[in-house]
Amino acid sequence: MDGLLRLISGPWTTFILWQMSQVEKIRFGELKRAVPGISSRVLTERLRKLEGAGLVHREYVPTVPPQVSYSLTKEGWMLRGVLEQMNDVAHKLGLNVPCHMSNSKDAA
Repeated sequence: MDGLLRLISGPWTTFILWQMSQVEKIRFGELKRAVPGISSRVLTERLRKLEGAGLVHREYVPTVPPQVSYSLTKEGWMLRGVLEQMNDVAHKLGLNVPCHMSNSKDAA
């Protein structure tokens, strides 16, 4: 359990997974808009980390411009129930607030 918590506890990571669990497939720009305040650099880093862990699948279509979309893998979908429960607890505790990072270097 500790390894999973370390993987998903990074800044933005659970929110990215939550947004991805709401759709079957999402393009990078759509995901960036769904996670207000995240920089492209940080989103790319988080997606690469999740892809490396086998939770996210990246699909690249070599068109002009290239089409890149992301989806949860079967293993990634296993987290949906946990994320829903965390969201329910956050609502009950009054902790559902807009997800904005105060760190100015991430807001770029």
